[in-house]
Amino acid sequence: MKSLLLIGGLLGFCAGLLLSWASECSWPACLWHGSLAAYLTSLLMRWWGSAWRKNLEDAMHEAQNRPEAPTAPLISKPGKS
Repeated sequence: MKSLLLIGGLLGFCAGLLLSWASECSWPACLWHGSLAAYLTSLLMRWWGSAWRKNLEDAMHEAQNRPEAPTAPLISKPGKS
């Protein structure tokens, strides 16, 4: 989870800094926008990571509780009866 926060913060800071720089803001404003974007992006990545992890755990529990699948194919191959 910490790695997702770091990745989100780094991506958000770079995006905020570059977009602010592209709109020709002053350097203090660029740093402020980058910092705010880093904070918001890291929160978004934390939320997405927890939702992703919960869905993976649910899928794993569902796969463990599922009865064994039949070994015979359900669809026959063309030319065979």
